[in-house]
Amino acid sequence: MATLTVDPRVSGATAEFVSSRHLMYIDGRFVHAASGKTFPVYNPATGDVITHVPEAEEEDVNRAVLAARRAFDDGQWVRMAPSARGRLLWKLADLIEQNNDEFAELESLDNGKPFSVARVADAPLTVDMFRYMAGWATKISGSTLPLSAGYDFHSYTLREPIGVVAQIIPWNFPLLMAAWKLAPALACGCTVVLKLAEQTPLSGLRLAQLIDEAGFPPGVVNVLTGYGEGAGAPLAAHDLVDKVAFTGSTEVGKLIVKAAAGNLKKVTLELGGKSPAIVFPDARIDQAIAGTASAIFFNHGQCCCAGSRLYVHEKVFDQVVEGVSHVAEEIKLAPGLDPACQMGPLVSDEQYQKVIGYIESGISEGAKITAGGPVSGFERGYFVRPTVLTNTNPGMKVVQEEIFGPVVCAVPFSDEDVDRIVKRANDTVYGLAASVWTQNLSLAHKVARSLRAGTVWVNCHNVFDASLPFGGYKQSGWGREMGEEVLHNYTEIKAVTVAL
Repeated sequence: MATLTVDPRVSGATAEFVSSRHLMYIDGRFVHAASGKTFPVYNPATGDVITHVPEAEEEDVNRAVLAARRAFDDGQWVRMAPSARGRLLWKLADLIEQNNDEFAELESLDNGKPFSVARVADAPLTVDMFRYMAGWATKISGSTLPLSAGYDFHSYTLREPIGVVAQIIPWNFPLLMAAWKLAPALACGCTVVLKLAEQTPLSGLRLAQLIDEAGFPPGVVNVLTGYGEGAGAPLAAHDLVDKVAFTGSTEVGKLIVKAAAGNLKKVTLELGGKSPAIVFPDARIDQAIAGTASAIFFNHGQCCCAGSRLYVHEKVFDQVVEGVSHVAEEIKLAPGLDPACQMGPLVSDEQYQKVIGYIESGISEGAKITAGGPVSGFERGYFVRPTVLTNTNPGMKVVQEEIFGPVVCAVPFSDEDVDRIVKRANDTVYGLAASVWTQNLSLAHKVARSLRAGTVWVNCHNVFDASLPFGGYKQSGWGREMGEEVLHNYTEIKAVTVAL
């Protein structure tokens, strides 16, 4: 095996972890894959292999699911006092916080995102999520219901954990997505098998070490590394799994639904998007330029809710496009661990080829580039320049399909009829998010109410909080992440009626 090198800019703790032997976490033990197979993990800034991790397959999935099944069925976790579950979640949050910069380095090294962003966003938001859900552990309750038929019965509801949950997370926010999935499931009393994205397994494996250190009972959390076909598919189809929670592409989400049909397990899906950002002529233009640029270029455009369709009133279209293009050209591309980095590489060669293909497709169909383009100027790594396209039309692939990269299509509109503007914004199979830029409060509320999207931001974009539900309409998914709403994903409601 070739000698592996870790970026010298990382701390000693991170270098030691990356260079160590990586193991999965099943039934409270760190284990190899049953087959002994491993697969490489790449640094997207160079394309170099930085380590290898176990390649889970069906036997490993079976071991993990059986462990989660035993941990649920023996009742230790379910019957644990909710306050005790909450304290474990809080303890885990404390451990993550103590290792904040190490997690930020792992995310930067493995995913490509700027370390400066990961240390103030990804890692702290992960801590917030575990602490927020720790509080909910003691507040999951049913209700007493008066029967419309009369008063000779006492009826109430119980909200109970759904059981064994398979959780499959994406590569764009590896640590944070693990928290979005694990925290509410554990607060509700479920047991979990978490399958990490094959592109970005390192922060999840480090998280498994802290889960073990925090003292979660064996089998309550199991963490697998592997490919979708070898590990994700058998996990989604497993008959002893009660529910699947998936975040990723809409195409894979449809496969998850089919896989879950065998035992009719519950499914929640947080999928793709093609989110519109709508700038009205009365908007504060400097705010709109900065905000809509961030909407698409944050996290290299690798956000399911990225503002990838920019609709701007013709009165201010040239000004906004010029401003967003200027922001794009000024963004400093560099490896995520470079202190000067404002945008790192895309996560993989596959994603790089996909995004470049979309840019070239737009050009071939007549789109005009006002910033960026398909040539990055980097000899190594998966770097794509922030790109602004104009002269697009609704039939183009770049307008209709999710690119998942730093590419925005700017489209002018002249309609004063708000209903027609909203209709254009809703003209997509997706419905994850949208943003509205205006100083007219009445207009903002009217448009927000009319947009078919799970989240609408007004004069902002990409604002997240553990208390806010997040999810989509249409083919952007089923169910919601975060907030009180996510608890419904991991509980069953039981009605109890007693004759008096």
